[in-house]
Amino acid sequence: MLKAGVLDPQGDAVQHALGTLGFDGVVQVRQGKVIDLELADMEEAAAKGAVTDMCEKLLANTVIESYTVEILP
Repeated sequence: MLKAGVLDPQGDAVQHALGTLGFDGVVQVRQGKVIDLELADMEEAAAKGAVTDMCEKLLANTVIESYTVEILP
């Protein structure tokens, strides 16, 4: 997700479109992305550490984006 304070023109366009479609009461929309990775078998802590490292080095622009890592069974 974009960090707070970073302009989000995509989110603004979605908010406007929702209002046009009659969905009143949408105060703010922030557009984000999901990256779904499938990893080889490893311990949960190791997997979380590896994915965090991937985000820091490549997957997220940490200057303007924040990210969360969720390990699913």
